[in-house]
Amino acid sequence: AEGLLKRWPQSLSEFARIFPVDLMKVATELMAAGKPSVFLPIDDYMPQMGSLPKTSTKKPSKSQKSALLNKPATPTSEVDIEDISSIFLKGSRPKKILEEELVQVVRGNRGFMTLDRAELPKRPEEERIEDFLEISAPKDEQTVRTQASRCMDCGTPFCHQSVTTKSGCPLGNLIPEWNQLVTQNRWHEAFKRLMKTNNFPEFTGRVCPAPCEGACVLAIIDDAVAIKSVELSIIDKAYEMGWMRPFPPQTRTGRKVAIVGSGPAGLAAADQLNKMGHSVTVYERADRIGGLMMYGVPNMKTDKVDVVQRRVEIMRQEGVNFVCGHAGNIGNHGDSLGMAPSAQQLQDDNDAVLLSVGATVGRDMQSVPGREFQGVHMAMDYLTLNTKALLDGGKVGKGWRQWWGTGNNDPTAPKPIDANGKVVVVIGGGDTGNDCIGTAVRHGAKRVINLELMPQSPEQRAGGNPWPHWPLIMRTDYGHQEAKLLNGDGDCREFSVSTKAFVGDENGNLTGIRLVSVRWDNVNGQMRMVEIPGSEKVIPADLVFLALGFTGPEHPLGEAFGVELDKVGNYRALYQNVEADFRTANPKVFAAGDCRRGQSLVVWAIREGRDAAAAVHRFITFGDTLSATAALAAEAQKPQFSSAL
Repeated sequence: AEGLLKRWPQSLSEFARIFPVDLMKVATELMAAGKPSVFLPIDDYMPQMGSLPKTSTKKPSKSQKSALLNKPATPTSEVDIEDISSIFLKGSRPKKILEEELVQVVRGNRGFMTLDRAELPKRPEEERIEDFLEISAPKDEQTVRTQASRCMDCGTPFCHQSVTTKSGCPLGNLIPEWNQLVTQNRWHEAFKRLMKTNNFPEFTGRVCPAPCEGACVLAIIDDAVAIKSVELSIIDKAYEMGWMRPFPPQTRTGRKVAIVGSGPAGLAAADQLNKMGHSVTVYERADRIGGLMMYGVPNMKTDKVDVVQRRVEIMRQEGVNFVCGHAGNIGNHGDSLGMAPSAQQLQDDNDAVLLSVGATVGRDMQSVPGREFQGVHMAMDYLTLNTKALLDGGKVGKGWRQWWGTGNNDPTAPKPIDANGKVVVVIGGGDTGNDCIGTAVRHGAKRVINLELMPQSPEQRAGGNPWPHWPLIMRTDYGHQEAKLLNGDGDCREFSVSTKAFVGDENGNLTGIRLVSVRWDNVNGQMRMVEIPGSEKVIPADLVFLALGFTGPEHPLGEAFGVELDKVGNYRALYQNVEADFRTANPKVFAAGDCRRGQSLVVWAIREGRDAAAAVHRFITFGDTLSATAALAAEAQKPQFSSAL
């Protein structure tokens, strides 16, 4: 062994390589057809099919061992079996097969070897930028079933378990099970499996980045199974077939819970607690229920009427109470109009209160000179006002602009921001930045530019980003595709640039941005940004949208409920996997979602809401079995680690 290791990788040529029978069969057929063999560099070390040599049981002599160890290295290709399988098959396999072929694939569980990946189709860019309808095109059911058949049924499916906070499905979705059921055309059973773990697959199927696919075992050597596409197809078919309908609880417990905030975390908690028989009231300060899913995600990604309001209406029919607008704006003394209950009133009238208000404080650029110029906006203000104007007008199809914002009769309400005919710069990547790009293109922007402080991500996983963690790779989303129509088919993104100042005219209007190129140097194990001398430039800009993420929840609400803050400004609640988890220092008040864990994904918010509902249920059913105050004090003595993604 020592001799082999000293001469590695030259000694690799002394090993016999064993290949799967199916792969050898395909290789043999290709060779017989006169096509180039990918095995050619290692032919001398492969046994031929049907003529495997007999293994000798005679032990080699000392002289033979010595000769083997000192044998000159033979040139060899460092091609691994994983690479061979990708070179051999990927990109040349069908993405859809007919029923007869699908039956054979299912019988042999060979879909992952014989089929290529295909996601749900999108409408052409030229068509979809004319409206705010969902970007997805009609689904082909046979293609979805074909894609589901690529699931390997692996012994340890990493897709449906969150091994770390950076891998797998936080909800524990039973992905291999419903993949198999969809392949077998057993859609109703697949729907029931899906709803066991996910309250809102109609949300996650549209907006989740799919960490399950990043952790797919097949993704080690091939494209991952199109899990997100299958999930969305299941829930959409459930609505189409009438399976997704109200199921009110048979009995009520007599206990009451108030939930502040109607985003994915609040709605998931409300759905769970209502199913347990508790009476739940959800308070939302906006004029419509849905939180992030209503106003943070644009309509072309998730339709507000046909998806969000439809799901909320099912919950309403199941018995959940919703209070919106001024009456739902909870605070220390209620809303400024005096219509909402105060924090104290809410505690007095309920057995428990859950705060799920999200991380709504956007990261700003107040220290950058010129931030005060007219035309610099927070990204979420742009998206929220646009969606509200669309919903108030009642039209999201091609004629949307004619009715845009016409249904709002409040003269004090802020007007939507129109990017028509303007040069738009979006600072910051991620989903919010991409959504701003797509919205600006639909408004008729003259040009859209996306600035990113960090360098461009690699095309494939870097060494420090191993499977099954989420792959940090270069991606092109729907907004980037659409912006090419304005930029001469060029990418709208510019990487490794820092904003030095916003430039304006004498009237206080934005006219441009002063930028400098940067590089990232590794200094003592830490990445340090260094400006590149002589790289400063000014680019024109009429509108700038800041999509820099979020710093945490709004603090006045937490103060009104007597909730403490953690070191990064989130509502402080337990993370100990004990009964008092999600409890704040106020014994009747719980916290869940982004306001507790920090900015994260919709799928994590749903997980938080489900777990918080279980904690609230234990508290109001069995009482205070563990003091939250004492547990928080004990937690403070332990080393602190960030739990946010």
